[in-house]
Amino acid sequence: MPGVHRDGKSPCNCVLRNIFRACLKRFYFCADNEPYRSKVVLMPCQGHDVNSTWTRTSEDFMADFYLVAKRTLTDGEFRIFRYHFLLGADWKLCCQRLGVDRGTFFHSIYRIEQKLGREYREVRPYSLYPPDEYFGGTVRKAKVLTIPCIPIQNKHIVRPPVRLAA
Repeated sequence: MPGVHRDGKSPCNCVLRNIFRACLKRFYFCADNEPYRSKVVLMPCQGHDVNSTWTRTSEDFMADFYLVAKRTLTDGEFRIFRYHFLLGADWKLCCQRLGVDRGTFFHSIYRIEQKLGREYREVRPYSLYPPDEYFGGTVRKAKVLTIPCIPIQNKHIVRPPVRLAA
């Protein structure tokens, strides 16, 4: 079965790396959208007394992307993440700056992508993957307890006219 790890329960490492790359692509998109970065959007939310709130989704996504990485990675992995993914240094410059060889660097990159891909998928309450859901594509609401309805006797159905009278 493609995309599933040998245990059959978790996604394979290539899927986790692709999840990370999708989130990284959205991070770059948010960072490059300079004129629209401070755009404020009315987003639906589940609150006690309100059903929506004003938010800056691009800044929130970039902050969540960075803070989840900082919380998840070790200090050495975070330095590689910062140099290579956030600052855009190529592998030669990273290897020189960090004092590691090419093989160690690329193994670290794959490990970082897998770690963060899993974390971006599983972080709760708002996962970063898929990014469209983070930006309001799909709103998942909590189940609402419904009270059984008592049928009303002698109800009158109102039928508005379909066309205007000439």
